Amino acid sequence: MRVFHGLPSVLEAVGTHLGYSPWIPVTQRNTELFAEATGGHLWTREDSVTAATGPSGSTIAHGYLALSLIPFLVAHVFAVEGLSMGVNYGVDSVRFPAPLPVDSRVRAGVEVRSLIQRPSGHQLSTRVIVERDGGDEPVCVADTVSLLVPG
Repeated sequence: MRVFHGLPSVLEAVGTHLGYSPWIPVTQRNTELFAEATGGHLWTREDSVTAATGPSGSTIAHGYLALSLIPFLVAHVFAVEGLSMGVNYGVDSVRFPAPLPVDSRVRAGVEVRSLIQRPSGHQLSTRVIVERDGGDEPVCVADTVSLLVPG
């Protein structure tokens, strides 16, 4: 876990890779709860018997489930002290290069792309790559944007 002591130290980290989160499991229960919350019910996600005969050989998690894990995973990579608030501001781009089989483990690597002062705070852009344990390609690549407000 990397801890930045204020925004100037974040600015110094632009262009650097900050490290990786711990591995976390993506279970069938996670996938079913995500489907329930989003209405994304598909046999490829919930019917393990039928999905076993499909192209992935098992049920697969939603790409958006992988995306939704990013705030949790990134919180294990770095923190910024001296803020009154930090909020998700958006995503500039997102891709799902590979499927995420259920019962896989994922982790996120984080790179600081930019820190730009705005009237409402500082806009932090990061590239987050969510990878699957044993996978050849990432399951999610997202250029995320956060708004950091000094305390």
